[in-house]
Amino acid sequence: MYPSSFHQYYNIPYSQDTYLSATPYQGDFYSNLDSRQFGGFQPPSAPPPGHHQPTAPPSGHHDLEAGPPTSPPPSAVPQQMHQAGAFAVDPGSMVRCLHRNTYVWLRGFEQFWFYPTFIGRHSVSGYRWTGHRWVNFGISLRQIQSFTCV
Repeated sequence: MYPSSFHQYYNIPYSQDTYLSATPYQGDFYSNLDSRQFGGFQPPSAPPPGHHQPTAPPSGHHDLEAGPPTSPPPSAVPQQMHQAGAFAVDPGSMVRCLHRNTYVWLRGFEQFWFYPTFIGRHSVSGYRWTGHRWVNFGISLRQIQSFTCV
């Protein structure tokens, strides 16, 4: 009745490609369920028309496979540049900091080194320095008071 894995399609921002992710299940969890319980719904056995297998992102787009930096950030904290009354950081202003050590000051006084690898319309993701290692991290652009990249 249901396949042993569920395929979900989603779009990556700034890309025209559709990506596929598979979440395997141990055993066939749904085999004992009656489709009448779900109004006769049957999951698709193939991707929707017009979708294709994942491909590498075109050059010049964000690097989806970028890992954390291989060395710690600088030990000196840069001087904060105040942004006058902005409600949220403009994603375009942060593009120059992609794949560069960036010091971030959040609203609420928290501050840290960050290594952005992806910038969306409302958020940024990458790696945050904990003081000992880089960890995966993402945050809303509204939470950032100011930043500077070195």
